[in-house]
Amino acid sequence: MSHANALLTPRGRLLLARCVVDQRWTLRRAAERFQVSAPTAARWAGRYRQHGAAGMHDRSGRPHRSPRRTPTCLERRIIKVRVTRRWGPARIGFLLGVHPSTVYRVLSRYGMARLTRLDRPTGRVIRRYEHAAPGDLVQVDVKKLGRIPDGGGWRVHGRQHRPNRHRGRGYSYLHTAIDDFSRLAYSELLTDERQETAAAFWTRANAYFASCGITVRRVLTDNGSCYRSRAFAAALDDIAHKRTRPYRPAGHQRQGRTLPPDPARGMGLRPFLRQQLRTGSGLPALAAPL
Repeated sequence: MSHANALLTPRGRLLLARCVVDQRWTLRRAAERFQVSAPTAARWAGRYRQHGAAGMHDRSGRPHRSPRRTPTCLERRIIKVRVTRRWGPARIGFLLGVHPSTVYRVLSRYGMARLTRLDRPTGRVIRRYEHAAPGDLVQVDVKKLGRIPDGGGWRVHGRQHRPNRHRGRGYSYLHTAIDDFSRLAYSELLTDERQETAAAFWTRANAYFASCGITVRRVLTDNGSCYRSRAFAAALDDIAHKRTRPYRPAGHQRQGRTLPPDPARGMGLRPFLRQQLRTGSGLPALAAPL
């Protein structure tokens, strides 16, 4: 297949063939002029004699016959197992007695989407989207994180070293707002996920986006009680509020990909983020693009 740096593009092949066929150049002279081998010049000249200018384009490399191709009945069984059970090539191959690479080629041949692109409960392809301008959609969510003491918890030192076996250290709640277009994120580590906390967080997040020149027009949340409350609706004011479908987390995963778990600390925060304790005047923000 020709490319930008090819010696013979379709136009160059046509010039070569015309020099040999129409102008009676020798193959050696034409090959030297176009910097190709004599057999290459002979091939394009012969194709020009047979097909004319239309024969100068690349042909498909697919063979006319494939006697060792996977039988159609086996291909149908592979597709049926993939659609009904949503298995990968390894499990399908083990069930049907076929090599996984053969199963993968069959799935690719029929345009079957990868399992990572499917919604497992329904089997439908997940539509990935991105809005056209900053502020068109801001996704808001909460991530619940267990508090781990300095030096590690019971997984490091054992359960017998816990000061109180019946009461843990509690949880911290990472509230995050992410702009769908620019991926600009605003996060605060708070002590709960009540409606008043979520409403106050959105007020500060909206002010932060406004300071960055982003006017929020739509907010997407899950169906948590704090986001269905009147306090959060009042904080949104005239901003449109959309919610994800129940039990469909695949449509609301910007926060999970933006804040991956940190294996060094066993929690979902970056190491440089520290919890801000509640004070009488409110909570200081941890606003920074992540």
